[in-house]
Amino acid sequence: MKALPVQRALDQLAVLEKEYPRWQAAVLDLLAVETENPFKILISTILSLRTKDQTTAQASARLYALADTPEKILHLETKTLEKLIYPVGFYHTKARQIQRICAILLDKYNGEVPADFETLLSFPGVGRKTANLVMALGFNQPAICVDTHVHRISNRLGWVQTASPEETEYALQAVFPAARWSAINKIIVAFGQTICRPIGPRCAECVLAPPGAVARGGKAICPAG
Repeated sequence: MKALPVQRALDQLAVLEKEYPRWQAAVLDLLAVETENPFKILISTILSLRTKDQTTAQASARLYALADTPEKILHLETKTLEKLIYPVGFYHTKARQIQRICAILLDKYNGEVPADFETLLSFPGVGRKTANLVMALGFNQPAICVDTHVHRISNRLGWVQTASPEETEYALQAVFPAARWSAINKIIVAFGQTICRPIGPRCAECVLAPPGAVARGGKAICPAG
């Protein structure tokens, strides 16, 4: 399978973006609690790793109701923090990572999250997905957050031909102009959770599929299936 021409990929993203309001009601925005607060975006994204959307949102709400700054979180006992974020995945590990991040922010950055991608990557538990999301939502900087949905669907649609999320990030940067980078995760995650699902894709409801299209054997009818 060859990657699609750039203009076709741009056109398809535009079509998906137009349809986004129809899907978003079915998708819980992990960061709806505070989409302009870099610290909350950072912490909520860490909580979201290997955790369902609703669980992440509920854990974030409980935590921020009691402690919504690095200082306040560090005043919590570890067991209290664990109880607040439970049952997110790996909550013991995440509680300690969050405490270490808060200590670093207070010690080196006056309690503020730095608007620097490489610095964010140096924090405990922060990978490229988390750092990109903080840059995009917290600082309004061009960044492509590649999660399992973005990686899978970008390949399924034929936008890229990659074997890992990191490869997908770089490949998408070459396809889409920087002004479109930050929108990709929001649109594709909603699309992937509601229509272009990993198993049992709803091709008949896909705006990119030809009329009457139906997934065969649980696989999508897109170029990569």
